[in-house]
Amino acid sequence: MTPPVIKPLAQSAGALSVTPAPHWRLGMGVKNLSLTSLAALAPAAVMAVMTYGLDAARIMALAGAVAVLVEALCLRLMARDVDVDNFSALYAGVLFAFLLPAGAPWWLVAAGAAMTVALGRAVFGGYGANPLCAPLVAWAMCRVSWPAFMDIDMTMPMSVLNEPLAQLKYFGLDAVQYQYNLTDFLFGNALGALGASQVLALVIGGAFLLWRGVIRWHIPAAFIVGVMAMAQVFHMVHPDMAAGPLFHVLTGSVVFGAFFLATDHASSPAGRVPQLLYGFIGGALVMVIREYGVYPDGVPFAILLANLLSPLLDRVRPKPFGG
Repeated sequence: MTPPVIKPLAQSAGALSVTPAPHWRLGMGVKNLSLTSLAALAPAAVMAVMTYGLDAARIMALAGAVAVLVEALCLRLMARDVDVDNFSALYAGVLFAFLLPAGAPWWLVAAGAAMTVALGRAVFGGYGANPLCAPLVAWAMCRVSWPAFMDIDMTMPMSVLNEPLAQLKYFGLDAVQYQYNLTDFLFGNALGALGASQVLALVIGGAFLLWRGVIRWHIPAAFIVGVMAMAQVFHMVHPDMAAGPLFHVLTGSVVFGAFFLATDHASSPAGRVPQLLYGFIGGALVMVIREYGVYPDGVPFAILLANLLSPLLDRVRPKPFGG
């Protein structure tokens, strides 16, 4: 009797690697997913151009173009099919651009967009394999390497607006208590990152992503609740020094991070309970960094730290029936 031929799984035709449940099927490919996400960013992009002028359009166009070119180069070096027509690299580049000040120099935009793809995705295996949110990896590299060119107030000295978080950080609560109102934050009438400061447009875009099923409500809701809960704790402890929860939710990159960065599919958990924990921890870390860190806005670093917890949080799931 001829013994059966046993082949390694990696050499088997059509072999699949199945991860533990839950499985989340969107019903759309990478191209449609990227186009839907870009459409969700469109209102904020329009508001950014209306607020900051053609400088905002220049930064978004340059970041997107460089990201696509670097993606094509990395795929070529990795001997893979060059599928930049799925718009995933363009979306990553625009996300990075949304985190930049409108006065950022062109070389910083190009370097950051290249790092978004090369260091944020390609070194980990490409799209879908990155354990960290790729635009935030590039932002952190630029923020640490060139802090002066990433500083919003320093890159836009001619603006009559101020960055609320920097005012609160360096001049105290009195500097922002009567200078701003909630409508200023909603309509982008306060200095900030060119896309992340368009709060109302980002809420519309986030609602569109929820409606289309691209993201679930668990991470954005838990992230915002985490920010508000920790802000309320600090406000109760130091009412004369700490701003209230609404101020912290509507300033900086909180709304942008909640809907577009923390929900990155590759670097966030899959289960419902892990997503709630992940979002709440990320939101709470935002306030810890804002209160005790050296950076006025702690959203990018908070989400990166939460990304590191994602594999551990994914182990928090109900036992299977009979287990």
